[in-house]
Amino acid sequence: MKISVVSGKGGTGKTFVAVNLAVTAQDAVYMDCDVEEPNGRLFLKPNVTRELPVHILVPHIDSVRCTGCRKCVSFCRFNALAMVKGKPILFPEICHSCGGCSLVCPVGAISERPLQVGAVQLGYVGSGKETRPSLRIVTGVLSIGKVSAVPVVKATLDAGAALSYDDAQADVASQMVSVIDCPPGSGCSVLESVAGSDFCLMVVEPTAFGFHNFRMIEQIPKQLGIPCAVVINKDGEPYAPLEAYCAEHSVPILARIPYREDLTVILSEGTLAVKADRELARLFEQLLRAIVDGGEA
Repeated sequence: MKISVVSGKGGTGKTFVAVNLAVTAQDAVYMDCDVEEPNGRLFLKPNVTRELPVHILVPHIDSVRCTGCRKCVSFCRFNALAMVKGKPILFPEICHSCGGCSLVCPVGAISERPLQVGAVQLGYVGSGKETRPSLRIVTGVLSIGKVSAVPVVKATLDAGAALSYDDAQADVASQMVSVIDCPPGSGCSVLESVAGSDFCLMVVEPTAFGFHNFRMIEQIPKQLGIPCAVVINKDGEPYAPLEAYCAEHSVPILARIPYREDLTVILSEGTLAVKADRELARLFEQLLRAIVDGGEA
Protein backbone atom coordinates (compact mmCIF):
# COMPACT_ATOMS: atom_id res chain seq x y z
CA MET A 1 0.00 0.00 0.00
CA LYS A 2 1.37 3.39 -1.02
CA ILE A 3 0.50 6.26 1.32
CA SER A 4 1.38 9.77 0.13
CA VAL A 5 1.69 12.47 2.80
CA VAL A 6 1.13 16.05 1.66
CA SER A 7 0.77 19.53 3.14
CA GLY A 8 -0.16 22.90 1.70
CA LYS A 9 3.01 24.61 2.91
CA GLY A 10 6.33 23.91 4.56
CA GLY A 11 6.50 23.62 8.34
CA THR A 12 3.07 22.04 8.75
CA GLY A 13 4.46 18.75 10.03
CA LYS A 14 4.33 16.61 6.89
CA THR A 15 7.72 14.99 7.40
CA PHE A 16 7.00 14.53 11.11
CA VAL A 17 3.86 12.54 10.23
CA ALA A 18 5.51 10.64 7.36
CA VAL A 19 8.58 9.38 9.26
CA ASN A 20 6.61 8.34 12.34
CA LEU A 21 4.01 6.61 10.18
CA ALA A 22 6.76 4.69 8.35
CA VAL A 23 8.38 3.59 11.61
CA THR A 24 4.99 2.51 12.95
CA ALA A 25 4.36 0.42 9.84
CA GLN A 26 7.66 -1.42 10.49
CA ASP A 27 7.79 -3.49 7.29
CA ALA A 28 7.91 -0.42 5.11
CA VAL A 29 9.68 1.72 2.53
CA TYR A 30 10.01 5.45 3.22
CA MET A 31 10.46 7.60 0.10
CA ASP A 32 11.51 11.22 0.63
CA CYS A 33 10.27 13.01 -2.49
CA ASP A 34 10.76 16.45 -0.95
CA VAL A 35 13.94 16.50 -2.99
CA GLU A 36 14.73 20.20 -2.54
CA GLU A 37 14.92 19.72 1.22
CA PRO A 38 14.90 15.99 2.11
CA ASN A 39 14.98 16.07 5.90
CA GLY A 40 13.37 12.72 6.74
CA ARG A 41 16.91 11.35 7.09
CA LEU A 42 17.50 13.71 10.02
CA PHE A 43 15.00 11.65 12.03
CA LEU A 44 15.52 8.19 10.54
CA LYS A 45 19.33 8.40 10.36
CA PRO A 46 19.64 5.70 7.68
CA ASN A 47 22.69 3.68 6.79
CA VAL A 48 23.21 4.72 3.14
CA THR A 49 24.34 1.80 1.01
CA ARG A 50 24.13 3.19 -2.50
CA GLU A 51 23.71 6.45 -4.41
CA LEU A 52 22.24 6.51 -7.90
CA PRO A 53 22.77 9.56 -10.13
CA VAL A 54 19.72 11.07 -11.82
CA HIS A 55 20.20 12.40 -15.35
CA ILE A 56 18.06 14.19 -17.88
CA LEU A 57 18.79 14.55 -21.58
CA VAL A 58 19.52 18.04 -22.89
CA PRO A 59 20.25 19.09 -26.48
CA HIS A 60 23.78 19.59 -27.74
CA ILE A 61 24.03 21.77 -30.82
CA ASP A 62 26.74 21.22 -33.43
CA SER A 63 27.46 24.80 -34.46
CA VAL A 64 29.28 23.65 -37.60
CA ARG A 65 26.36 21.68 -38.99
CA CYS A 66 23.70 24.14 -37.78
CA THR A 67 22.31 26.34 -40.58
CA GLY A 68 20.46 28.75 -38.29
CA CYS A 69 17.03 27.82 -39.68
CA ARG A 70 15.31 28.52 -36.33
CA LYS A 71 13.09 25.44 -36.50
CA CYS A 72 14.30 24.21 -33.10
CA VAL A 73 13.73 27.63 -31.52
CA SER A 74 10.23 27.89 -32.99
CA PHE A 75 9.38 24.40 -31.79
CA CYS A 76 10.38 24.87 -28.14
CA ARG A 77 7.34 25.90 -26.09
CA PHE A 78 9.44 26.42 -22.97
CA ASN A 79 11.73 29.02 -24.55
CA ALA A 80 14.77 26.95 -23.65
CA LEU A 81 16.33 27.82 -27.01
CA ALA A 82 17.00 31.30 -28.37
CA MET A 83 18.73 32.65 -31.47
CA VAL A 84 21.87 34.71 -30.79
CA LYS A 85 23.91 35.97 -33.75
CA GLY A 86 22.27 33.49 -36.09
CA LYS A 87 22.82 30.40 -33.90
CA PRO A 88 20.59 28.76 -31.27
CA ILE A 89 21.79 28.71 -27.67
CA LEU A 90 20.39 26.55 -24.88
CA PHE A 91 19.13 27.51 -21.42
CA PRO A 92 19.35 24.07 -19.74
CA GLU A 93 17.60 25.25 -16.57
CA ILE A 94 14.26 25.48 -18.38
CA CYS A 95 14.70 22.59 -20.83
CA HIS A 96 12.07 19.87 -20.29
CA SER A 97 14.01 17.16 -22.14
CA CYS A 98 11.22 16.49 -24.62
CA GLY A 99 13.66 15.79 -27.47
CA GLY A 100 11.54 17.70 -29.98
CA CYS A 101 14.30 20.05 -31.10
CA SER A 102 16.46 17.15 -32.27
CA LEU A 103 13.52 15.70 -34.18
CA VAL A 104 12.70 18.88 -36.10
CA CYS A 105 16.29 19.79 -36.97
CA PRO A 106 16.52 19.23 -40.77
CA VAL A 107 20.31 18.75 -40.81
CA GLY A 108 20.77 16.59 -37.70
CA ALA A 109 22.75 19.25 -35.87
CA ILE A 110 21.13 18.51 -32.48
CA SER A 111 21.91 15.47 -30.38
CA GLU A 112 21.08 14.76 -26.72
CA ARG A 113 23.52 14.42 -23.87
CA PRO A 114 22.96 13.44 -20.23
CA LEU A 115 23.05 16.10 -17.54
CA GLN A 116 23.04 15.11 -13.87
CA VAL A 117 20.34 16.93 -11.90
CA GLY A 118 20.37 14.99 -8.65
CA ALA A 119 20.76 11.64 -6.97
CA VAL A 120 18.79 8.97 -5.15
CA GLN A 121 20.25 7.56 -1.94
CA LEU A 122 19.28 4.04 -0.87
CA GLY A 123 19.62 2.92 2.72
CA TYR A 124 18.01 1.23 5.67
CA VAL A 125 17.34 1.65 9.36
CA GLY A 126 18.88 -1.01 11.56
CA SER A 127 22.12 -2.54 12.71
CA GLY A 128 22.84 -4.32 9.43
CA LYS A 129 22.66 -7.73 11.08
CA GLU A 130 19.03 -8.32 10.07
CA THR A 131 18.20 -10.70 7.22
CA ARG A 132 16.00 -7.99 5.76
CA PRO A 133 15.76 -4.48 7.23
CA SER A 134 12.25 -3.63 8.42
CA LEU A 135 12.48 -0.03 7.19
CA ARG A 136 14.18 0.88 3.94
CA ILE A 137 14.88 4.47 3.02
CA VAL A 138 14.90 6.11 -0.42
CA THR A 139 15.96 9.77 -0.44
CA GLY A 140 15.83 12.00 -3.50
CA VAL A 141 18.30 14.88 -3.56
CA LEU A 142 18.07 17.67 -6.15
CA SER A 143 21.46 19.10 -7.12
CA ILE A 144 22.19 22.64 -6.02
CA GLY A 145 21.23 25.15 -8.70
CA LYS A 146 18.83 22.82 -10.53
CA VAL A 147 15.25 24.03 -10.76
CA SER A 148 13.13 21.08 -11.92
CA ALA A 149 12.49 18.57 -9.17
CA VAL A 150 10.22 16.26 -11.19
CA PRO A 151 12.96 14.01 -12.71
CA VAL A 152 14.44 13.37 -9.25
CA VAL A 153 10.97 12.71 -7.80
CA LYS A 154 10.31 10.17 -10.58
CA ALA A 155 13.64 8.44 -9.94
CA THR A 156 12.92 8.30 -6.19
CA LEU A 157 9.52 6.71 -6.75
CA ASP A 158 10.96 4.20 -9.22
CA ALA A 159 13.71 3.22 -6.78
CA GLY A 160 11.17 2.87 -3.97
CA ALA A 161 8.91 0.72 -6.11
CA ALA A 162 11.84 -1.53 -6.97
CA LEU A 163 12.49 -2.07 -3.26
CA SER A 164 8.83 -2.61 -2.48
CA TYR A 165 8.31 -5.23 -5.16
CA ASP A 166 11.66 -6.94 -5.23
CA ASP A 167 11.12 -10.44 -6.67
CA ALA A 168 13.02 -11.90 -3.75
CA GLN A 169 10.43 -10.45 -1.39
CA ALA A 170 7.35 -11.24 -3.44
CA ASP A 171 5.77 -13.05 -0.51
CA VAL A 172 5.62 -9.85 1.54
CA ALA A 173 5.30 -7.24 -1.20
CA SER A 174 1.51 -7.11 -1.03
CA GLN A 175 1.62 -6.42 2.72
CA MET A 176 4.40 -3.82 2.63
CA VAL A 177 3.59 -0.19 3.28
CA SER A 178 5.28 2.57 1.28
CA VAL A 179 5.17 6.06 2.77
CA ILE A 180 5.80 8.88 0.29
CA ASP A 181 6.92 12.14 1.88
CA CYS A 182 5.79 14.63 -0.78
CA PRO A 183 7.05 18.16 -1.43
CA PRO A 184 4.99 20.95 0.15
CA GLY A 185 2.48 22.95 -1.85
CA SER A 186 0.53 21.96 -4.95
CA GLY A 187 3.04 22.13 -7.83
CA CYS A 188 4.12 19.63 -10.47
CA SER A 189 6.43 17.72 -8.13
CA VAL A 190 3.53 17.21 -5.70
CA LEU A 191 1.31 15.83 -8.46
CA GLU A 192 4.10 13.48 -9.52
CA SER A 193 4.52 12.27 -5.93
CA VAL A 194 0.82 11.69 -5.25
CA ALA A 195 -0.14 10.06 -8.55
CA GLY A 196 -0.06 6.30 -8.21
CA SER A 197 -0.54 6.23 -4.45
CA ASP A 198 -3.37 4.26 -2.87
CA PHE A 199 -4.15 6.79 -0.15
CA CYS A 200 -3.34 10.46 0.42
CA LEU A 201 -2.91 11.82 3.93
CA MET A 202 -3.18 15.61 4.18
CA VAL A 203 -1.45 17.28 7.13
CA VAL A 204 -3.14 20.54 8.12
CA GLU A 205 -2.60 23.29 10.67
CA PRO A 206 -5.80 24.57 12.36
CA THR A 207 -5.18 28.18 11.30
CA ALA A 208 -6.51 30.52 8.62
CA PHE A 209 -3.27 30.19 6.62
CA GLY A 210 -3.22 26.41 7.01
CA PHE A 211 -6.86 26.13 5.99
CA HIS A 212 -6.29 28.28 2.89
CA ASN A 213 -3.48 26.02 1.67
CA PHE A 214 -5.37 22.87 2.59
CA ARG A 215 -8.22 23.80 0.24
CA MET A 216 -5.72 23.83 -2.65
CA ILE A 217 -4.05 20.50 -1.95
CA GLU A 218 -7.36 18.81 -1.13
CA GLN A 219 -8.26 19.00 -4.81
CA ILE A 220 -5.22 16.94 -5.87
CA PRO A 221 -6.23 13.47 -4.59
CA LYS A 222 -9.86 14.12 -5.48
CA GLN A 223 -8.97 14.95 -9.11
CA LEU A 224 -6.78 11.85 -9.24
CA GLY A 225 -9.48 9.65 -7.71
CA ILE A 226 -7.36 8.75 -4.66
CA PRO A 227 -8.99 8.27 -1.23
CA CYS A 228 -7.83 10.93 1.23
CA ALA A 229 -8.11 12.06 4.82
CA VAL A 230 -6.79 14.72 7.18
CA VAL A 231 -4.40 14.80 10.09
CA ILE A 232 -4.62 18.00 12.12
CA ASN A 233 -1.19 18.83 13.51
CA LYS A 234 -0.46 21.35 16.29
CA ASP A 235 -4.03 20.87 17.42
CA GLY A 236 -5.23 23.24 20.14
CA GLU A 237 -8.45 25.18 19.86
CA PRO A 238 -10.62 23.79 17.03
CA TYR A 239 -10.58 25.99 13.92
CA ALA A 240 -14.25 26.13 12.99
CA PRO A 241 -13.91 26.78 9.21
CA LEU A 242 -11.63 23.75 8.82
CA GLU A 243 -13.92 21.50 10.85
CA ALA A 244 -16.97 22.67 8.87
CA TYR A 245 -15.24 22.23 5.51
CA CYS A 246 -14.17 18.66 6.28
CA ALA A 247 -17.68 17.78 7.44
CA GLU A 248 -19.34 19.41 4.41
CA HIS A 249 -17.00 17.75 1.88
CA SER A 250 -16.89 14.35 3.62
CA VAL A 251 -13.15 14.49 4.31
CA PRO A 252 -12.49 12.34 7.39
CA ILE A 253 -10.19 13.62 10.14
CA LEU A 254 -8.21 10.56 11.17
CA ALA A 255 -5.97 12.04 13.86
CA ARG A 256 -5.33 15.16 15.91
CA ILE A 257 -1.76 15.67 17.07
CA PRO A 258 -1.70 17.99 20.09
CA TYR A 259 0.31 21.19 20.23
CA ARG A 260 2.75 20.40 23.05
CA GLU A 261 5.91 22.13 24.15
CA ASP A 262 7.66 18.87 25.05
CA LEU A 263 6.96 17.57 21.54
CA THR A 264 8.84 20.49 20.00
CA VAL A 265 11.84 19.55 22.14
CA ILE A 266 11.66 15.95 20.91
CA LEU A 267 11.58 17.12 17.28
CA SER A 268 14.39 19.65 17.71
CA GLU A 269 16.63 16.80 18.89
CA GLY A 270 15.87 14.77 15.76
CA THR A 271 14.12 12.08 17.81
CA LEU A 272 11.23 9.97 16.52
CA ALA A 273 8.11 10.85 18.49
CA VAL A 274 6.78 7.28 18.44
CA LYS A 275 9.98 6.12 20.14
CA ALA A 276 9.92 8.84 22.79
CA ASP A 277 6.22 9.16 23.65
CA ARG A 278 3.84 6.25 24.24
CA GLU A 279 0.74 8.42 23.72
CA LEU A 280 1.93 9.44 20.26
CA ALA A 281 2.95 5.86 19.48
CA ARG A 282 -0.64 4.76 20.11
CA LEU A 283 -1.93 7.67 18.02
CA PHE A 284 0.16 6.64 15.00
CA GLU A 285 -0.81 2.98 15.45
CA GLN A 286 -4.47 3.99 15.31
CA LEU A 287 -3.80 6.27 12.34
CA LEU A 288 -2.11 3.51 10.33
CA ARG A 289 -4.91 1.10 11.17
CA ALA A 290 -7.52 3.60 10.01
CA ILE A 291 -5.70 4.13 6.70
CA VAL A 292 -5.35 0.41 6.05
CA ASP A 293 -9.05 -0.02 6.89
CA GLY A 294 -9.96 2.46 4.16
CA GLY A 295 -9.70 5.86 5.80
CA GLU A 296 -12.41 5.46 8.39
CA ALA A 297 -11.83 7.41 11.60
